[in-house]
Amino acid sequence: MAPIVPVESAPGRSGRTHNTTADPFSFGGRLPGRPLPLRTIALGAIGSVMLLAGSIGAAGTLIHDPILGDGPLSALRYGHGHDVAVTVVYVGFALLVWAWVRLGRGVIARLVSSRGVLWATAAWLAPILIAPPLFTRDVYSYLGQGLLALNGLDPYGVGPAMLTGPIPENVHPTWQTTPAPYGPLFMGVAKGVILLAGHDVIASVIVMRLVLLGGLVLLICALPGLVEHLGGQLPIALWLVAASPMTVVHLVGGPHNDMLMIGLLATGTLAMLRGRNVLGIGLVSAAMAVKATAGLALPFLVWIWAARLEGPRLRRFAHAVVPALGVFAVVFGACTALAKVGFGWLSALSAPGMIVNYLSAPTAVGQAVHTVLSLFGEINIWPIVGTTRTLGSMLLLALLAWNWWQARDGGTEAVRRAAIVLCCGALLSPVVLPWYLTWGLALGSAFAWTPRALSYVVGASIALVLAYYPDGEQAMYNWPFVAVGIGAAVLGGISLLRFDPLGLSDPIRDFTRDLREERLLRR
Repeated sequence: MAPIVPVESAPGRSGRTHNTTADPFSFGGRLPGRPLPLRTIALGAIGSVMLLAGSIGAAGTLIHDPILGDGPLSALRYGHGHDVAVTVVYVGFALLVWAWVRLGRGVIARLVSSRGVLWATAAWLAPILIAPPLFTRDVYSYLGQGLLALNGLDPYGVGPAMLTGPIPENVHPTWQTTPAPYGPLFMGVAKGVILLAGHDVIASVIVMRLVLLGGLVLLICALPGLVEHLGGQLPIALWLVAASPMTVVHLVGGPHNDMLMIGLLATGTLAMLRGRNVLGIGLVSAAMAVKATAGLALPFLVWIWAARLEGPRLRRFAHAVVPALGVFAVVFGACTALAKVGFGWLSALSAPGMIVNYLSAPTAVGQAVHTVLSLFGEINIWPIVGTTRTLGSMLLLALLAWNWWQARDGGTEAVRRAAIVLCCGALLSPVVLPWYLTWGLALGSAFAWTPRALSYVVGASIALVLAYYPDGEQAMYNWPFVAVGIGAAVLGGISLLRFDPLGLSDPIRDFTRDLREERLLRR
């Protein structure tokens, strides 16, 4: 079923284009027949401003907040004032999603160019840049870990609780004594942010957000080349990964270091597709030095390198893997030396395992088994969840090995398989947080998509944002709230394919017509 786009986005059939890959984006002038969707951009911008306004009281605010303090704004943190702030956040999010879906209809119908998507992205991100952390408190952990390293302590051995001051006191209790599970490059970034912003927590959050925003810039710059190689459409790719609420709210609003990781990953993958093997492996190695997950893509990129060599397949692979390992060792070693940290992050990778939620498929199975067994008596959940997580890791290794071998001819198939494995890595990980689903989408967005598949992404994006409350606490076990979130996700997905899925247009039109007629009669 062909999607129906808003009248605003449809100036006429003559304005349509049949471009199936990338269209050049430029802020310097409009493309003929495809004006900017100004009302849709404005709608999302209003939503972002409301997110900013509500976040002052409802998001991951500071324990001792110099802005709220004891002034009139402090009412936003307590009682009815806090309820109002939370409501403003959710209304703002609803407007942002509505605008994103409207923009998606225009993109699918080829009525909105990549330039229009970029303008929407910029307008929707701008208010978020100065907002308190949205739907998470992870950025305070990043800053605390950087502060540890800056004070000569090992962030892979101790947690922020070892220090005192405004930064450590705002770290979530779960992570106060938890070592950092991030690579040396990100530890260097966190140290640099503290050096730039000092102990001013608000300034540090904004600087961290701006630094991590560089990952989004890298991703946007890589997408035209990726869609050219992988057969997608640039407006759709940008709509999926740049204008998405997952990006606006989680990756930027958070902010999360996954944004920097996927930017380096996408740029490195493009370099590999263009034959710049050393640069490509180096960039993806740097992505792994931010977050280890990017390492899942490296074996697939080696096949791309090997495909350009001559000789039998295994000999070509050997000739590619040796220099690839050399590049990886140099990049990773340099990041470790410059950040002045050790290799303790490898043992700290298991630190997030203390989180138990059903977004992780293995954990969800373990929770379900525990629920059933608990009917017959009290039983400890951890042995059960530990077993299912181990089985999930074994399944992930099997999927990695199978997809890696299927990618042995290199080229675009290797990238497709890498994107699949990154998605599997997110879903089968012992712990899954909502923004993990952006890992595979960073590469997968550059392939061809059907409207129905895009509707599933819309639904998943809405549900994943709503899996947490604005203050960063999980909402996944508030079942009435979960039901509302699922309903919103289904409605959003259907709305991408069908204008006015609830059939409200005709009654509203009739009601407004009756009002106009009644007003005329009264005259």
